[in-house]
Amino acid sequence: MEKNKDHKGSRKGEELEEEWAPVEKIKCPPIGMESHRIEDNQIRASSMLRHGLGAQRGRLNMQAGANEDDYYDGAWCAEDEAQTQWIEVDTRRMTRFTGVITQGRDSNIHDDFVTTFFVGFSNDSQTWAMYTNGYEEMTFHGNVDKDTPVLSELPEPVVARFIRIYPLTWNGSLCMRLEVLGCPVTPVHSYYAQNEVVTTDSLDFRHHSYKDMRQLMKVVNEECPTITRTYSLGKSSRGLKIYAMEISDNPGEHELGEPEFRYTAGIHGNEVLGRELLLLLMQYLCREYRDGNPRVRNLVQDTRIHLVPSLNPDGYEVAAQMGSEFGNWALGLWTEEGFDIFEDFPDLNSVLWAAEEKKWVPYRVPNNNLPIPDRYLSPDATVSTEVRAIISWMEKNPFVLGANLNGGERLVSYPYDMARTPSQEQLLAAAMAAARGEDDEEVSEAQETPDHAIFRWLAISFASAHLTMTEPYRGGCQAQDYTSGMGIVNGAKWNPRSGTINDFSYLHTNCLELSIYLGCDKFPHESELPREWENNKEALLTFMEQVHRGIKGVVTDEQGIPIANATISVSGINHGVKTASGGDYWRILNPGEYRVTAHAEGYTSSAKTCNVDYDIGATQCNFILARSNWKRIREIMAMNGNRPIFRIDPSRPMTPQQRRMQQRRLQYRLRMREQMRLRRLNSTAAPAASPAPASTPPPSPTPGITWRPQEVLPTTTAGWEESETETYTEIVTEYGTEYGTELEEEEIEEEEEEEEEELARGHMFPFTTVETYTVNFGDI
Repeated sequence: MEKNKDHKGSRKGEELEEEWAPVEKIKCPPIGMESHRIEDNQIRASSMLRHGLGAQRGRLNMQAGANEDDYYDGAWCAEDEAQTQWIEVDTRRMTRFTGVITQGRDSNIHDDFVTTFFVGFSNDSQTWAMYTNGYEEMTFHGNVDKDTPVLSELPEPVVARFIRIYPLTWNGSLCMRLEVLGCPVTPVHSYYAQNEVVTTDSLDFRHHSYKDMRQLMKVVNEECPTITRTYSLGKSSRGLKIYAMEISDNPGEHELGEPEFRYTAGIHGNEVLGRELLLLLMQYLCREYRDGNPRVRNLVQDTRIHLVPSLNPDGYEVAAQMGSEFGNWALGLWTEEGFDIFEDFPDLNSVLWAAEEKKWVPYRVPNNNLPIPDRYLSPDATVSTEVRAIISWMEKNPFVLGANLNGGERLVSYPYDMARTPSQEQLLAAAMAAARGEDDEEVSEAQETPDHAIFRWLAISFASAHLTMTEPYRGGCQAQDYTSGMGIVNGAKWNPRSGTINDFSYLHTNCLELSIYLGCDKFPHESELPREWENNKEALLTFMEQVHRGIKGVVTDEQGIPIANATISVSGINHGVKTASGGDYWRILNPGEYRVTAHAEGYTSSAKTCNVDYDIGATQCNFILARSNWKRIREIMAMNGNRPIFRIDPSRPMTPQQRRMQQRRLQYRLRMREQMRLRRLNSTAAPAASPAPASTPPPSPTPGITWRPQEVLPTTTAGWEESETETYTEIVTEYGTEYGTELEEEEIEEEEEEEEEELARGHMFPFTTVETYTVNFGDI
């Protein structure tokens, strides 16, 4: 019996212990103030200082507009400082509230934030119950500065539909931003349920640390080893690897005719939604490919896809330490070295635009694949470690299309990102257009690329497939809607910046790159990830498919040998692309008919008409280029000094000066041929085993002329043995006539001055750049 009594007593003690065990606190996600899932009409306030400081501006991390004190300021501010002010949120469903996150006003001028406040709840917005501590209304402590978010947890959760904040004390003016934590208890009211999205994909919906990201990529590679490959672009400032995953039917190799596509994310470490979307996209493509999804299979088999989830792993680790709601707008944005990767690339816009003003494009400066300035390539250049790795990656792979995924807004931005200063004529035209009440198109065109229409098509392809990006009632995240409800905007008109990854990619490589801003919340809560995946999934797939729009082909010579670095030009678009190492190229174009030209050094250009349909699938446009005799022509031009000559009119007698010039030209030509004959004899007499000495350029008869390597005639025995058996009759474009070396420099300068004076008076015959003569190279 005692044992039984003891046994019963012990069980009673266990029950008491269980009864007094601490209850684990419920952790609820944000209801969506920062992400704008809570719409403007769900937020009300007792008053507002002005429209730019209304209740709709009281969202966590809301940023002030470019000009403070306008319609887009950085907080909700009450009209006066009476203690009867409040701001409330309607969740449109019964919600279990667990806490409030508060923040001060975003401003470079004001230092406003709420330090203490009350909290009230209601189910009908008429009758309110204040939160108490059992004895009196409970005072919650808010902020100590305007930027750092502060969490105020409710000791006991409260179930209600409405929540209201009553500020008690504040610093500066009565201004605040906030987010509310709450778990839905009932479904949203049927009247508002039309925008609810539920995912059906079984994926890993959570935030991944650097270690977790690496492990997930390894798992995907193990699940689909035949179509995936994990590699590294390089390392970050702190030594973390910048991982990428390639998805293709032949990973690790570039296949002839197969375009290469890239998605990058995490360029700002605290903008993490793109990072998680790319990790989800990896899983989705792998599983759908294995399950036989025809759309995914076609995409993987016809495209080489590169996914880089974190270009700034150092910044992410900093932002992740604070979590999704407690890092401010800039925490983790920069690299460990303090660089903003997005705008740390070489400024090639200024190089191109300066050349255009001097009329050097495309003859002296190309309109595509511009070289990087030497000052940027210097080891001492202030360039981030990450950007150096990204540039090397860009140059190694022939990317055709790409996008970088960002956060803080909901739109697609396309180049140019750098604003071009209008010329005086354009400014005058703009002033006249403004006086007439019209929009000036010339100033707008100054910010547009030659591929402006193509970029707009690409941007719309993503925005229109996104579930929320083109909803006009949402407006902009931080300020006005610069997209006019279309979800796309030119970067220079929206947020002008120089040295961006988009402009650099367009001007230095063949890749058309855009920036996709996925949402208002840079670091959304894990609970938001399934919804965001459904919002973006179709858009991500549709945008990738655009890489197969336009024309593609291979450029070869008459023997079928591929020609690398050939330029493909489209009539009407002042921007070309280069062929890859295998001679293949891709040119994204809108539907229509185009005149396309392929030209390469040492080959005769070829042109043809190519048609682009509306359906996905690039039109095949191959080119076969014949070798030209321009190389030999340049050698003959070098023999004549590379200077313009006069056209001799047979119907008019030559002046004494013209006779002297013609005689000098012939003497110089004979002297050059004699030098070549001697070099040929010397090379023939040399032992066959000994290497031929490097040719030296002939002495320039005119001071100031420097011989370039391509202007020096070949002196090897094999080259001359071939030329001895051939006779050419060529039309030679001569850019110069040299003087004989026997003339004194002073005499040459005097005669040149006389020639210039004669030309100015119009007494001399006009110039020509063409002379026809027969050269038998076997007799040289």
